[in-house]
Amino acid sequence: MVACSTNPSRTNTAVTVVAHPDLEWVDAGGGVDFAQLTVPKDHAQPGGPTISLFVARHRATDPAQRVGSLLVNPGGPGAPGSALAIQADEVYSKRLLARFDIVGWDPRGVGRSVPAVDCVDDLDPLFGLDISPDTPAEEQALTGRTKDFVAGCTQRSGDLLRYMSTEQSARDMESLRAAIGEDKISYFGFSYGSELGATWLTLFPATVRAAVLDGAADPTATPVSSSIQQATGFERAFDGFLTACAADQKCPFRHDGNPGPAFDALMANIEANPVPTSQGRIPVTSGVALIAVAQALYSSRQWPRLERALADAEAGKGGGLLGLYDAYMGRSATGGYDNTLEAFFATTCTDAATSASDITSLAAQLATVAPRMGALWLAPDPCLLWPAPVDASPPVTGDDAPTVVVVGTTGDPATPLESSRAMAASLEHGVLVTVEAPDHTGYGLNDCIDQTVDDYLIDLTAPAAGITCRPTT
Repeated sequence: MVACSTNPSRTNTAVTVVAHPDLEWVDAGGGVDFAQLTVPKDHAQPGGPTISLFVARHRATDPAQRVGSLLVNPGGPGAPGSALAIQADEVYSKRLLARFDIVGWDPRGVGRSVPAVDCVDDLDPLFGLDISPDTPAEEQALTGRTKDFVAGCTQRSGDLLRYMSTEQSARDMESLRAAIGEDKISYFGFSYGSELGATWLTLFPATVRAAVLDGAADPTATPVSSSIQQATGFERAFDGFLTACAADQKCPFRHDGNPGPAFDALMANIEANPVPTSQGRIPVTSGVALIAVAQALYSSRQWPRLERALADAEAGKGGGLLGLYDAYMGRSATGGYDNTLEAFFATTCTDAATSASDITSLAAQLATVAPRMGALWLAPDPCLLWPAPVDASPPVTGDDAPTVVVVGTTGDPATPLESSRAMAASLEHGVLVTVEAPDHTGYGLNDCIDQTVDDYLIDLTAPAAGITCRPTT
């Protein structure tokens, strides 16, 4: 699926930040508090309609040594940031947990914020289709399902779609900082959270204490170049997976050291005869299969699961690939979906428009740079039909902001190292730290990157340019 990216063409316009009373925190147990933050639906109309953001705080475990609050965002766009606070013990080092209140929020339109973007009850009819249509009938079916998805977004979400841009969300961040009551605040964003954080620190440099952008997006990318970057990253990551499988005698999809041709044959078979899964669920189509592969490539820890799922699919059992697909789509065990994917399109399609010529250009390039994974960036693409006008963010510069640490991993599929380099170069005081790993984002992968990030956030000790963190031996 196409990942629309921010168009850095619009100049910034001044908007007043609305003052907020202190947040009313409610103890949720386990050292975590919940609160609601009211913000304008449109920050250009501070006296107009409002929306409510769900906020969670994991209190510092050593209050006497507390530095302040650390705002956190997991990316997407569309992922609920409250989860990073609720599950902070599983994400951050004990040093950070001791010294900071970890504050995550569900961005506008996301998760438990109200209202939330809503489009359809079931995502399978669109994203579970054959996403490489070979006949006019298949093309018509895909186009029709895309129109139905966009119509559902329009009907169910109304004018919220007009106010889902990254810039509006960045202004929500500043409102949250003001409500917390800290003149300067720290930030840690993963993946798209880098784009959100970079927009915030560009708009409000005077309120930034420190910022870490891990797995950073390229703020200069167009929709086409961003898609090419991502598709190339996933293709390289999949090549790495296949190489590792070929070298591992225990890989269930090894095929005597030739898993690549075996995968190509499997995908051809899936195109002709989708693999059955479970009663009442869709079979494994090309869309299900490629989304499943993409899900597993985010972390090398999921590679064994993908190896087994591909081998099972060859044997006519699609449950393994369907499970990975469901994880990507946010499907729960009871059959419902969270709204991550719907909010993803609500933000990316509002940040930048996609045209038919973009798709034509993409198709020509993807055949070369991503012959196996590239179809994910061609269809379906709701951005072609999105009803809300584009509300592009200002160019990312970080002018007058303090040092910003940008983390990039060498084998990141979703935000390739090139995009993290571009983010660091775009910021006035950006410093790139490279992590050698085949994973999306670097924090938590080894002691080197954890200590580098922790030292910076706690003591404001900026790393030297050019540092590379390698796997612990």
